[in-house]
Amino acid sequence: MKSWDVVVIGGGIIGLSLALELRKKGASVLVVERGEPGREASYAAGGMLADSIIETPAALQPLASASARMYPEFVHELQDASGVFVDLRDQGAIVFPLPEHAQEHPAFTLPVPLAEFEPVIAEPIRAAFYLPERSVDPRALTAAALAAAKHHGVDFSSGDTVISVDLSDERATGVTTNKTSFLAAKVVNCAGAWSGQIAPHTFPTRPVKGQMLCLLSPTRELLKHVIRSPDVYLIPRSDGRIIVGTTVEEAGFDKRTDIATVQRLHRAAVALVPELGNAKILEDWAGLRPGTPDSLPILGATTTPGYYVATGHFRDGILLAPITAHLMTQVIEGKRPDHDLAAFSPGRFPQ
Repeated sequence: MKSWDVVVIGGGIIGLSLALELRKKGASVLVVERGEPGREASYAAGGMLADSIIETPAALQPLASASARMYPEFVHELQDASGVFVDLRDQGAIVFPLPEHAQEHPAFTLPVPLAEFEPVIAEPIRAAFYLPERSVDPRALTAAALAAAKHHGVDFSSGDTVISVDLSDERATGVTTNKTSFLAAKVVNCAGAWSGQIAPHTFPTRPVKGQMLCLLSPTRELLKHVIRSPDVYLIPRSDGRIIVGTTVEEAGFDKRTDIATVQRLHRAAVALVPELGNAKILEDWAGLRPGTPDSLPILGATTTPGYYVATGHFRDGILLAPITAHLMTQVIEGKRPDHDLAAFSPGRFPQ
């Protein structure tokens, strides 16, 4: 029976990036995905690579900043291996913060008047920040990561739900799915919101629903910057699409959208940029982010030898993909990771 060095459970951007990094290090890798790779939280994400001290938890800041720095090379490698254009943009973000945040971070004020910086924005009622951050198209990113992984020889089993991690002499030896089983020397749980459903360990991940919609801008260059306000955010793509988001809902595994929420997001977008009233609504959708009790990811080795976990990235899965792949590869290889992962240890939760 065939076996692999590593089985990665979950084919989102975290699992794909890790599988690709492990394969580049010479490991044989199988990705087992309950649905279609890249079609859950990664597909539904907005793609803001927001690593600023304004919005990032302090414990996560070193990883967020390091991952943001890795992104240009990360995208270059994926595009080179896959031929897929990822649409990494570096025009930065305009943020309308809550009043208390504006007082805390005066250094981020706009370098020029807003009317010159982004003239289509309605006259604001509060001060704005400029943040020099990037954005990326998550759907293109995951498509590129999937193609790059296949190009480098990563194997895949799709439509295969992992039920348990198999053990022998209290050590991981592979996984059992609803269809079959796979042998591996090591297993990594990257199953996102579903991570806690796989025996023998129970990780406290939960689905956090986010509803979004996509508009086709009247002109391709209507917006240059990502725009974030307390009510809505707008993420322009290079082809003229504008992503409008999002909600944060505790709704279990319900991925349905509702008309009232979509309409509220649309109204907030038009209030911020009136010309979007002429934009066509292309689609709406909902995704399930993997949340944790302390809103921090779970990264590292479990108490079962050979079993690792990389999940619970909540709203930062796209941002943290490069650094997660890098650090978890070091952990799996038995090396000391470049960053201290103590704050993200699986051991902080009962297993």
